[in-house]
Amino acid sequence: MNALYATLIIVILDQASKLYIKGFSVPFLNLYHKGMSYHSPSIPVIGEFFRITYVENPGMAFGIEVNPVVKLLVSLFSILASVGLFYYLYSVRKQFMSLRLSIAFILGGAIGNLIDRVFYGVLYGYEGLFHGRVVDFLHFTVPQFTVFGRTFDNFPIFNIADTSVTIGVFLMLIFYKKHNSINDEPVVEVVEAENVAADSELVHADGEQSLEAHEHNSELTHPIEEKESTPGAAEKHPESEAKI
Repeated sequence: MNALYATLIIVILDQASKLYIKGFSVPFLNLYHKGMSYHSPSIPVIGEFFRITYVENPGMAFGIEVNPVVKLLVSLFSILASVGLFYYLYSVRKQFMSLRLSIAFILGGAIGNLIDRVFYGVLYGYEGLFHGRVVDFLHFTVPQFTVFGRTFDNFPIFNIADTSVTIGVFLMLIFYKKHNSINDEPVVEVVEAENVAADSELVHADGEQSLEAHEHNSELTHPIEEKESTPGAAEKHPESEAKI
C-alpha cells in the first residue's frame, strides 16, 4: 500500500514542525530545543502576507472553544475516524491512485492533529490524556471574513495536518467522477454477464427443443418404414419354397 507512505510522511512532517515550533526536551538523549514562546512575535516569511505565528488551538476548527466533555468526545471521535479511514484505505488498495492518495492525505492530517489532542497535554504537563491543544503556526493575512458568526481579520492560523486534510478533500472533489465510475463499472459488467447467461440458456433450450422434435419425428417415421418392408419379405418367402 504505497499510499500509506504518504500518510507516514505527512505525520512525520507535521509532528517535526510542531515540535520545532513548540520546543521539546529529551533528557536521556541530551536533546533540547527551546522553540517559540506562546504568542511571541511572528516571524515574517513573505512580508506580512505569510508569517510563522505560534498559537495553540484549545477547541475545534477556527479556535472554537468547547467544554472538557465535548473536547474528550472530539478526541475519541478523531480516533474512530482515523481507524475508519485506515480501513477504507485498505479496502480501496486496488483502486485509482488518486483515490488512495486523497484518503491517505486526510488520514495523515487526522493522525497528526490526533497526536496533539491525545498526548500533548500529558507530554507538556498542562492537561490530562485526550485534552491536549493542537499546535498551529502557519499564518496568512487575507481580507476580513466571517465564519460561524465570528469575524476574522486574518485567515485562521493552521498547521501541516490541516493543510493535508484540505488537499485530500480537494483531490476527492477534483477526481469525483473518476472515483464514482468505480461503482458504476461493476454494475455494467454484472448486467452484461447476466445477459450473456440468459442468451446461453435460450440457445441451450432451443437446442434441446430441436433435438426432442427430431427424435419425435424419427419415432413417427420408423413404424411406417417397418410396415413398408414387411410385405416385401412375405413375397420373397414363397419363391424360396418353390425353388426347393
